Amino acid sequence: MSLNTQGLSFGYQRDEWVLHDLTLNFAQAPVVGVVGANGCGKSTLFQLLLGLLKPSKGQVRWQNTPLSYSKAALLAHRQRVSLVFQEPDQQIFHTDIVSDVGFSLKNLGVDGAQVQRRTASALRMVDGLGFIDRPVQYLSFGQKKRVAIAGALVLNSDYLLLDEPTAGLDPSGVRHMKSVIDRVVKQGKHVVISSHDIDLIYQVCDYVYVLANGRVALQGAPESVFLDRQSIEQIGLEQPWLVKLHVELSYPLYRNEQQLFAAAHNAGHQANA
Repeated sequence: MSLNTQGLSFGYQRDEWVLHDLTLNFAQAPVVGVVGANGCGKSTLFQLLLGLLKPSKGQVRWQNTPLSYSKAALLAHRQRVSLVFQEPDQQIFHTDIVSDVGFSLKNLGVDGAQVQRRTASALRMVDGLGFIDRPVQYLSFGQKKRVAIAGALVLNSDYLLLDEPTAGLDPSGVRHMKSVIDRVVKQGKHVVISSHDIDLIYQVCDYVYVLANGRVALQGAPESVFLDRQSIEQIGLEQPWLVKLHVELSYPLYRNEQQLFAAAHNAGHQANA
């Protein structure tokens, strides 16, 4: 299933463009990252991909067909592409978890038994069954994020858009978010991540778009994109810490800390042999 943009431009006011002529292909990799400094247009792009905003120029395309903005077409599109906002309170409306996660399915007329099954499955995927009976207002921020993600997963969408998924999370929450992304990908879905967390983008994404002033400044595999130190710093970003180890200390270029620690462990064994 293909989600892409063709010559996409958007401005909230005339002659004040937020995005300029973006041609992006989110089907080319299981996990695609979108990064950039504050104000580069990442959140606006996600709202355009979901159909919450309409392009000033260009197109959002599904299966290479321009998105239609009729009520019926948008309803169908939002079952194929779902968005999880940075702040979970923006999309949690019920005080009990089960009702909130199953809300969209009930609105679509899905029968009760299937709503229960899909709700339980979505909560299981985010490890949410352990607090399923707690009122939403007593959940931690990280638990609310899990509920919001479950509310998107319950639709069984082909694409999951995550806007700043690790913002406000402690290290344990970040690790859990990575595992959720991995589970979604293993189901054959696509994940698109917008984030300031450069280390997250580097470690979990297969392809990266770097935006600057609403345009694509860099794109490609994360290893190649983040090795371009000069361009990354000019945009206002930093290299991931694993890339810094490679550049500054001549370590091999590892994609995640597990690879680094495994290599160090093996080297220790060899030294003691």
